[in-house]
Amino acid sequence: MSKKILLDAPNIGKTEKIFVNRAIDSGYVSTVGPFVPDFEERFACLIGVKKAVSTQSGTAALHMALYETGVGPGDEVIVPALTFVASVNPILYVGAKPVFVDVDPGTWNMSPEEFAKNITGRTKAVIPVHLYGNPCKMDDITKIARAKNIAVIEDATESLGALYKGRHTGTFGEFGCFSFNGNKTITTGGGGMVVGKSAKRIDHIKFLVNQSREGAKGYYHPEIGFNLRMTNIEAALGLAQINRFKGLLKIKKRIHVIFREELASEELIVFQDEYPGAHSSRWLTCVCFRSDIRVEDIRNKLAEKGVPTRRVFMPIWEFPPYKKAERGDMSNTRAIYRNGLCLPSSTLNGERDIMRAAKEIRTILRKV
Repeated sequence: MSKKILLDAPNIGKTEKIFVNRAIDSGYVSTVGPFVPDFEERFACLIGVKKAVSTQSGTAALHMALYETGVGPGDEVIVPALTFVASVNPILYVGAKPVFVDVDPGTWNMSPEEFAKNITGRTKAVIPVHLYGNPCKMDDITKIARAKNIAVIEDATESLGALYKGRHTGTFGEFGCFSFNGNKTITTGGGGMVVGKSAKRIDHIKFLVNQSREGAKGYYHPEIGFNLRMTNIEAALGLAQINRFKGLLKIKKRIHVIFREELASEELIVFQDEYPGAHSSRWLTCVCFRSDIRVEDIRNKLAEKGVPTRRVFMPIWEFPPYKKAERGDMSNTRAIYRNGLCLPSSTLNGERDIMRAAKEIRTILRKV
């Protein structure tokens, strides 16, 4: 029997067991201990920023970035319609209103033109999402935002290792938010991270996620705080994964190259594209099929052959909490969801696994 192909399973091994056991043996298993600050420092060095603060999840990271920015009731936050719902839910957590905009048909990311068109006097922030690891056009987005005094909060939860003009995604806006969920390139099991331009504001987020406790005064809390801290066991796992990050990122990119090469002759497939100057982390390799092909049929046939896939994120307005949200022309978002598919991209897959997956895709398409 051939080896099982995996969609986005984490790559955990002996190194991770060693680091997690160190945390357990030390007794530092909760939120107090050396592993959390060590992980924050290593992560900051990895992407070239001065400070980073860990959180319970990528969603919590976005929540804290919005909260620290002062976004609240009456404010609007512009966000792409094609993204995971976690990019949008934190906007409601702070009482603001999400404004959905269409995406670029090639890159699948927020269109700077659509962002500019949807700015109003109530727009307080914009959340560009580096979808599936593909960098947004950050020069244009930050230029538009700066001219209108709009905060840029990057959703880099899927794009660790992605570069735009030589800089890591997550380092262009006032804040950048990352996720270490089990399916990300590196994982802490859950967990997230916030980075930002202001060390003072990052320190304040660190204070907020720890119940706004002033340690020097014991259990004294001068502000409303949150319990959104990362644990030392999670951080220990993260430290092990950072040690392996370059190798894991290399595998992600190699998976994409193999799919590109193996499916180059298939005119029915178009890969998610990049902006000039952008280098995707290839968290997931994603494609669109020709509009007359039923993606669900392709999915089912691939599943029968042992090739797992998943649909592109459903447009946010399709979910009940957001059905009444204002939106304009979303033709690109609709088309990408209708025709898009995420291919198996786990770093546990070998080159033969990816070639086998590509072969099954070719076989199915040639019978269409």
